[in-house]
Amino acid sequence: MLKNARIVPYIPVADVGRARKFYEEKVGLKPKEEYAGGVIYECGNGSRVFMYPSPGAGTSRASTAFWQVDDVVAEVAELKAKGVVFEEYDMPGIKMEDSIASGGGAKTAWFKDSEGNILAVSQRIS
Repeated sequence: MLKNARIVPYIPVADVGRARKFYEEKVGLKPKEEYAGGVIYECGNGSRVFMYPSPGAGTSRASTAFWQVDDVVAEVAELKAKGVVFEEYDMPGIKMEDSIASGGGAKTAWFKDSEGNILAVSQRIS
């Protein structure tokens, strides 16, 4: 059953070369395997993400994926130092400070990749 299967998020990109540069140089991902014109990246704890060519890249107005991190402030600072630009949202019940939203039991910061996909880093808080 699917409840026991590992899930792999897909990230559509219009330009694989441009996207690889973003994910590898700015986000720090290391390619594990080239597959079907795209790239599989391995992330923490054996999780993976598949970046693939698609004409639908960047068309979703919702988050594509997020990385669960232990220190969102440090991650945001590191990504900003590499040139990643974070989104600023105005949402009811959410407080934004230095590109990080606090509320709902988490601190989250969103950014767009080179293709316009919305991604995030998020830290659960108690």
